[in-house]
Amino acid sequence: MEKREFKNKIYTELAKVTKALGNPRRMEIIDLLAQGPFSVEKIAEQTSLSVANASQHLQVLKGALLVEISRKGNFIYYHLAGESVFQVWRALRELGLAQNAEAEKLVHDFYHSENQLEPVTLKELRQKITGQDVVILDVRPGEEYEHGHIKEAISIPVEELAGRMDELPRDSEIIAYCRGPLCVYADEAVSLLREKGFKAKRLKEGYPDWKAMGFPAEISHLDNSE
Repeated sequence: MEKREFKNKIYTELAKVTKALGNPRRMEIIDLLAQGPFSVEKIAEQTSLSVANASQHLQVLKGALLVEISRKGNFIYYHLAGESVFQVWRALRELGLAQNAEAEKLVHDFYHSENQLEPVTLKELRQKITGQDVVILDVRPGEEYEHGHIKEAISIPVEELAGRMDELPRDSEIIAYCRGPLCVYADEAVSLLREKGFKAKRLKEGYPDWKAMGFPAEISHLDNSE
């Protein structure tokens, strides 16, 4: 094979990955699948897509070898093809926020609205766990918590929080987290908690980022995406 032919072919193959990721809906699906495996119906529900559209996007991701399927009984679940897929998405997300002024402004303005405080970083939370009285609150849907969560985190999905605040201590700082920096569940939780007098902040990133850093996590052995 000539050098130019080799370069043409290898860059064409690599471009399939970037092409598959170059769609906002597929980025959102990757972000969701970083939490664990989901059926196409659940993916459609969580991303506000029709089942048909969600299936089309999943086929593109599967064709680029970014997503795989597994079977549990009669059900088919989609999951990331490996930890490297999340690492690529995380790097792309951080690059976009660093280089795209409009994207950075959107996130900055959202975090610094009048009802929010500066979010806690992963390393800051790691330090708080070892040295302070802090409660880690996972406000994602329960099934995502079951796939994996920060060690010793308690699960109260955001839609249940208003009715379960009596389960939380009022003399501890509460750090709420969700899927990642582009997920708003934690912001909703912090607003609710602060309205009721709790000392609460959100984690800047999410569970997949925590796990990627090698920090203590509890992972389901039934999760085929691991």
